Amino acid sequence: MNATLNRQDLLFPELSYKIIGCAYDVFNQIGPGHLEKIYQSAMSKALKNADLKVKEQVCHDVNYNGEKVGRGFFDFLVEDKIIIELKRGKFYFSKELSQITEYLKMSKLELGIIIRFTPDGIRTKRVVNINSTSRSPASSIS
Repeated sequence: MNATLNRQDLLFPELSYKIIGCAYDVFNQIGPGHLEKIYQSAMSKALKNADLKVKEQVCHDVNYNGEKVGRGFFDFLVEDKIIIELKRGKFYFSKELSQITEYLKMSKLELGIIIRFTPDGIRTKRVVNINSTSRSPASSIS
């Protein structure tokens, strides 16, 4: 049975659930305790196996007064819509939330998802770009 999600309060609900399902599949198959790069490699395979359009280690420039002063990389861009950042360990840190918020602002994308691989399973946090022109102001973290 293929259920359609009808949530008006979420950005990209079906795509988000598909991505998170891939993370659960990775965790269920390889378990806890691996380095982040192992989860990243497995997640890349899982996303591609789910027939999702995936870009890895997406570079973005950091500009100051119109000049490039540096660059950063986010782990995945899925379907040119959602930034994915993978982390390991139990706790979210403010620097991680700031990091993905900045990625969203620079890319002008609307949604990022932090996926944490913990000893107890998967934890996710959706981060919404409240500065996006197509969204009205709302809570930035769900």
